[in-house]
Parts: sequence; structure tokens; C-alpha cells
Amino acid sequence: MGAPLTARGNAPKQDRSRATRRRLLQSAVACLAERGWAGSTVAVVAEHAGVTRGAAQHHFPTREDLFTAAVEYVAEERSAVLRDLPRPAGVREAVEAIVGLYTGELFRAALQLWVAASNEPQLAPRVTALEARIGRETHRMAVRLLGADESVPGVRETVQGLLDMARGLGLANLLTDDSARRERVVAQWAAVVEAALRG
Repeated sequence: MGAPLTARGNAPKQDRSRATRRRLLQSAVACLAERGWAGSTVAVVAEHAGVTRGAAQHHFPTREDLFTAAVEYVAEERSAVLRDLPRPAGVREAVEAIVGLYTGELFRAALQLWVAASNEPQLAPRVTALEARIGRETHRMAVRLLGADESVPGVRETVQGLLDMARGLGLANLLTDDSARRERVVAQWAAVVEAALRG
């Protein structure tokens, strides 16, 4: 039987290690969203996280290790956001919530990972698999938020079209503030979705 942990035992050290790792992953996501793949080196992420480069390399020996872990972190964070969305009062609110998923920092970081994965063979398989999982979860979440019955002809395709449209609005938002046009598009899509749900 091992000795009990003291105030100077392993638990606090492990807690600090976990906190440092989490800070590095959050910083990797923020750097990807702000600077893109090319500007997101281990040194840049370490500085952003407020740790030494050596500490960063202790947790993630290579850049690929860091950003592969960041892929998984982004996927988990996006999944948590999806799971925690409350059921909205109506279709318009549901459409707004879905579009909102594609206009924040997590989507910006995910997009940078997609671009990086197209050129980085170490990232591509993980990003592809995680995006497939997120895509399925997003579709399920949209069905739940809308209260949609996919056995009704056209409803599944309408939900998928809504998600494709939301992703497109998120892409447009990367370059410029697209909020005015987005509001008009959301209103129109809410009407389309509502009509499809009524069958």
C-alpha cells in the first residue's frame, strides 16, 4: 500500500501539469484562429500560453504532436458546445443558434486545421475522422434543436442544407463582418426550414 499524498505530493504536480497542457491547447487554438497554421509555431503558442518553450515541448515534443492534440481538443470543445445548446423557443432561434456555431473562434481554428491538414499528412487522417464525427453530431444536434422529423420527405436534406449554409456564412464572416447579410439569410432560411418541418 502506497504512502498517502501530502501537500507536496503528486496530485498538485499532476494538476499543474494538466493545467499547463490545457493552457497550451487553448493557446494553440487561439493562435490558429488568429495567425493561421504558418504563424502558429510551438514557440508562439508557448509564449501565448505563458510557459517556456521547454515546458511546451515537455508536453508536446513536436509541432505535429501539439496541433494533433489541438485537433482533438477543438473537436471535444465543439462537441461540448453542441451538447450544451438549450432547446430554443422557435425555428428562427434554432437557426440562429446553428449559424452561431460557425462564427466563433472554435470554427475559425477548425478551419485553419482543415487548411493545414490538406498540406500536412500527419494531420489529415485525424482531422478527417474528427470532422466526420463532428458533422454527425452537428446534424443530430440540429435535428434536436429544430424538433425535426426526418421521416418526412425533404426534412433531412433541409437540415443538411441549413448546416451547409451556416458553414458558408461562417466562411464569409472570416473576411469581413457579414452580420447584416447574415441576419437576412437566417430569416429566409428559418422560413424555408419551418415550411419543410410542416411537411
